[in-house]
Amino acid sequence: MRSRRNPSVPSTDGRKRLGARGEQAAAEYLEALGYEILVRNWRSRLGELDLVARDDKTVVFVEVKLRFDIYDPLEAVDARKRHKLSQLAFDFLLHHGMLAAPARFDVIGVEGRTLACTHVRDAFDSTLDY
Repeated sequence: MRSRRNPSVPSTDGRKRLGARGEQAAAEYLEALGYEILVRNWRSRLGELDLVARDDKTVVFVEVKLRFDIYDPLEAVDARKRHKLSQLAFDFLLHHGMLAAPARFDVIGVEGRTLACTHVRDAFDSTLDY
């Protein structure tokens, strides 16, 4: 028997393609602002960072959220997600010998139809206690 799925919910492959489009739009947006994209989809045992960029001397960890409705991109980055991103950022900095570098967290909301970007700079502080 075939399983039925909700046609309004994209398949896993469809979500990956949409996510990649959103990340591409966010990367292009940041590059237009003068950021250097260091890494896309950096993975560790803890998870994945969407984008890691450099803004002058600051390492910027960018969480990209693609949506098809009006929303505040920060709504999608709750306390649990902020903690995970903080752990991933520390792991990235440690792995790349960059612990002394200034760093921050940005969130970019990408509207799915137009790929318009809403950029929240310095969206939150690390939730790790050192």
